[in-house]
Amino acid sequence: MPKNKQTNNKGKVIIPIAVIALLFLGIGIGMGYFKKNLYTVMKVPDFELTDQNNKKITNKDMLGKVYLVEFFYSQCPTICPVMNTNMKAIQNQINSSEFGIVSISIDPENDTPEALKEHANRIGAKSPNWHFLTGDRTYIGNLADKFNIYVGDKEDDAESLNHSGMIALVDQEGNIRCRYNKENMPILYYSGLNYEDPEGKNSRLNGKYHPDREILIEDIKKLLN
Repeated sequence: MPKNKQTNNKGKVIIPIAVIALLFLGIGIGMGYFKKNLYTVMKVPDFELTDQNNKKITNKDMLGKVYLVEFFYSQCPTICPVMNTNMKAIQNQINSSEFGIVSISIDPENDTPEALKEHANRIGAKSPNWHFLTGDRTYIGNLADKFNIYVGDKEDDAESLNHSGMIALVDQEGNIRCRYNKENMPILYYSGLNYEDPEGKNSRLNGKYHPDREILIEDIKKLLN
């Protein structure tokens, strides 16, 4: 009898250990899922603007495609050329009819459809799904606010052409998506700029590293697959 009692006690100890082991396994699998999958930030704001071919483009036209959204202007002398270079590299790397880019000008007075067409040709935008959009400046400023991407106030001469170098990644269903950082927090948006160092600690407009370009390519492929 004592022997059987001892065996039963061992069984009682083994069961909780097995449960704890399964719990840790589940947490490990969950963390792996958490890191591999992309966070849903929000629905992309509705928009309707005119592209370089004088065609109206809306967010509904982009449904079914994975695409990037940026705010820029063609005569920008600082961050826009770097962003354009990175967008072109992503365009060439992805090379898919299911991928697109939406580049929204914050200087519509100068960036007419004709001017944007010249700009697109000059920088090597070959994809038919790369739309350079223009329209009413107040509308575009409000749209940037809805994206939570900084664009300077139209009424402030010193700020009106200032803008963020951040890029939104949108999935086929029209959701803005992003990956998680090392602390498992969503990054929300990707940088269109380059850096001097791999960690991006020392920011520089045209540094030799371009970490967000590389992770954007990875995440676009993840959504396309």
